Amino acid sequence: MPTSPTAVANSLRLETTKPATRDDIRRSVARRRTFAIISHPDAGKTTVTEKLLLFGNAIKLAGTVKARKSRRHAASDWMAMEKERGISVTTSVMQFDYDGRVVNLLDTPGHEDFSEDTYRTLTAVDAALMVIDAAKGVEPRTVKLLEVCRLRDTPIVTFINKLDREVRDPIDLIDEIEDVLQIECAPVTWPIGAGRSFRGVYHLGLDRLIRYTPGVGDRVHDYAVIDGLESEAAAAWLADDYASFRDEVELLRGASHPFDREAFLEGDRSPVFFGTALGNFGVRECLDHLVQHSPPPGARDTLERPVAPCEELFSGFVFKVQANMDPRHRDRMAFLRVCSGRYRQGMRIRHVRLGRTVKVTDAVTFMAGDRVRAAEAYAGDIIGLPNHGSIRIADTFSEGEPLHFRGVPNFAPELFRRVRVRNPLRTKQLEKGLRQLAEEGAAQVFFPLERNEPVIGAVGSLQFDLVAFRLNHEYGADCLFEDAGVATVRWVSGEADAMRPFRAKYADRLALDGGGCLAYLASTRTNLALVEERAGGIGFASTREHALEA
Repeated sequence: MPTSPTAVANSLRLETTKPATRDDIRRSVARRRTFAIISHPDAGKTTVTEKLLLFGNAIKLAGTVKARKSRRHAASDWMAMEKERGISVTTSVMQFDYDGRVVNLLDTPGHEDFSEDTYRTLTAVDAALMVIDAAKGVEPRTVKLLEVCRLRDTPIVTFINKLDREVRDPIDLIDEIEDVLQIECAPVTWPIGAGRSFRGVYHLGLDRLIRYTPGVGDRVHDYAVIDGLESEAAAAWLADDYASFRDEVELLRGASHPFDREAFLEGDRSPVFFGTALGNFGVRECLDHLVQHSPPPGARDTLERPVAPCEELFSGFVFKVQANMDPRHRDRMAFLRVCSGRYRQGMRIRHVRLGRTVKVTDAVTFMAGDRVRAAEAYAGDIIGLPNHGSIRIADTFSEGEPLHFRGVPNFAPELFRRVRVRNPLRTKQLEKGLRQLAEEGAAQVFFPLERNEPVIGAVGSLQFDLVAFRLNHEYGADCLFEDAGVATVRWVSGEADAMRPFRAKYADRLALDGGGCLAYLASTRTNLALVEERAGGIGFASTREHALEA
């Protein structure tokens, strides 16, 4: 197995050295598995990510977040603010080989203040791994994320984490997941004890007991196994607990849902695994199941037609733009999900929104903050396109056909602040920084038509901290936030005859967002309702996507 990002790139380069036929593409697509990790904050999502990378030989020693007082930071947390606060505030993309598959793993922000980044990331994956804290059960953020996954019937694998701590009864956890999240649970592994008495898990499908050993969580470890719950070895190991555990498993088999791949692929049933990510126990079984049973890349909807992954012509959409991944070069990178065909280094593809054909010679694949030049990529892969300000979220690239992929949202923000720079001589740096942060979706920025007072829109208050931090550290623009007098925003559209009087009448409340789309900044929701009622022929959309489609 590859042991570095370079090795992964070399592995992909060897897939084919000749022009790809439809059969070549079909074989390569069948190897791809693209999934995101989702959870409520502090459920252990980033730690699970680290262990998956260990098993993919993408890293040799797992790091932990700073909150655990480690000198190592998690490999997927590459931004300075993430390392300082011990949280994930931006999506990281990691690619590695595992068991004959090419795995594209996306670690999403857990904090609800960065939910837009997570929602857009979920449009680029084919499955999701949901991490739940075994002591806390289903938490509010998890509920919201499952609702987003359900919009696309995304298959969900569940990992119940932190079994090495005092936790809730596993039956109660399963019942809560089914009741609150409205998804059937199919236990694949089942815990033996918990907290200080945690001894391991029983794999129902393999009829195997896997014995937990503490203290080896930062490396790959082959845990001892006992084959057969009815074996003498199992009875001897479990000793006084043997009879009660065997009865518990018998009850579980009769009362729980069995794993059914069709129900899983339809998003109706979730296989459930138990373990401790910090102890690197139970994660391997979860990864094995993901690569074996989660779907390869499927068809994607566009405004024009469905696009099949095995089509010979290349297509893909941008779901994220990230600035300054390498602070030394002030770069910007567009994250593109390949949807069909094959990317080849040096190929010419069409930037559909601009109507321009470009030659791409320097696309990259990712390992968190590290990147390697991509020789080729297929449906399901995530590649990075160097961006000099022309690429936006939801842009399509294709080999000629003008496609527009659907479902990449820009939601109406919930909080608004007017921003100004402390040193007026840094005004140009402020505007440049705001435009670049708006491009990547770190926050939304609105530039009023009649005054030079940019307004930042955010889902949560922590986004303002992120914007201030990055404006100061990456652009040298130390800024202040003030009340903007804005309650909500709607993107507006209409025929020219209707738009002219509307713009004249409401010019003081209109602004252009970072993508140049016109938006109405409402002072109150009552004000918005009145304007919507009086502005005949004008469409008001709560997402920019719907405004553009209109």
